[in-house]
Amino acid sequence: MARAVWADTVVAESDDVVVVDGFTYFPKQQVNWQLLEASDHRSACPWKGKARYYSIKVTGSTNIDAAWEYPEPKPAASMVRDRIGFWRGVRIEP
Repeated sequence: MARAVWADTVVAESDDVVVVDGFTYFPKQQVNWQLLEASDHRSACPWKGKARYYSIKVTGSTNIDAAWEYPEPKPAASMVRDRIGFWRGVRIEP
């Protein structure tokens, strides 16, 4: 079971993860959405598409834009559809 952990708090946990470009993507339904807040930040990847970001809030601390998703990934990146990736200090535990 893989876990995404930040500030000693499990943000996501699942047996069904995919790794793309070195990042672990968790199914959206396995993410603790009470800890995430939508961000205005957006980015684009030439082969995955446009990304939407979320900040993680845990016990008064915020990790800005530490999670993201590709709501409409390009065909080559279909494996990240309905999944959330993490970075910026979010630890992925096997």
